[in-house]
Amino acid sequence: MSTSTDTVTHPRVASLLPAATEIVCALGYGGQLVGVSHECDFPPGVEKKPVMTRSKVIQRESSGAIDRDVRQVLRDALGVYDLELEALRSAAPDVIVTQDLCDVCAVSFEEVQRAANELLPGAKLVNLAPTRLDDLWKNLRQVAEAFGVPERAEGLIDQLASRLADISHRAKHLARRPHVLSIEWIDPVMIGGMWMPELIEIVGGRPLVTHAGDHAPTLTHEELRALDPAPDVVLIKPCGFSLERSLMELETLRDLIEEMPWPAKNDGDVFLADGNAYFNRPGPRLVESAELLAAVVHPFDFMDFGAKHADSFVRVARR
Repeated sequence: MSTSTDTVTHPRVASLLPAATEIVCALGYGGQLVGVSHECDFPPGVEKKPVMTRSKVIQRESSGAIDRDVRQVLRDALGVYDLELEALRSAAPDVIVTQDLCDVCAVSFEEVQRAANELLPGAKLVNLAPTRLDDLWKNLRQVAEAFGVPERAEGLIDQLASRLADISHRAKHLARRPHVLSIEWIDPVMIGGMWMPELIEIVGGRPLVTHAGDHAPTLTHEELRALDPAPDVVLIKPCGFSLERSLMELETLRDLIEEMPWPAKNDGDVFLADGNAYFNRPGPRLVESAELLAAVVHPFDFMDFGAKHADSFVRVARR
């Protein structure tokens, strides 16, 4: 299987995770997609592409039930996702973009590699494993180089980095730097790691619990109550959940928040956001995520972003 940088003039591309699909499209190669994952839904239209993966986990009514199902699948030494081998063979991609960061996020790299070796020995694998913002830039370069257009990555990186720098510049002039807790999953409660601490710092907040590059830790209710300092702002954006899906668990969230002695609760600064579209996907929309985060952490100073992303987050009102 080739892993060189030899290029094809018009490569046929299969993307096996949503963030990769967004990267491919941002680089101008959406028209070359011949297959995507079952979770790819942005930009509009990609969901019409042939689907290369499927989930082994049934979508349950609660995050707790989903967590238990995922853990059981992993205990059985099975991946959470299956690769649709016949679909992959039929699509015959020249380039396959995948990842080896998280078996809960996409098909395992080993499975993709094995399938490519057997079915598509000439295909090029592009393996992404982002844990920090700098890794997003690396990933953009990886994909662009696989397509033979490295200059497209540099132009996109300049644009995205400039937008982040503008947000950071605005935030630096603000006197208040609230402590921010980012919650990645509801039951059990997992705290956002990876690039989230960096995003929080960019928008003028102080991240709690995790540091840049950390994997998401699970905290008990006792540990959450004991946080010191306690959060001034809480952002809940469950991994893979749209805002509409997260709102289905609003009562569970209120039960959790009500028992916490947090300034965020008392001041009404607990927010629920679309984690599926933002935050959870290490692609170009992490910049959009920073805008949404800025609107949550400093609502009066980033009213423009609040208006822009008004449909993607809500304040969690107390009972």
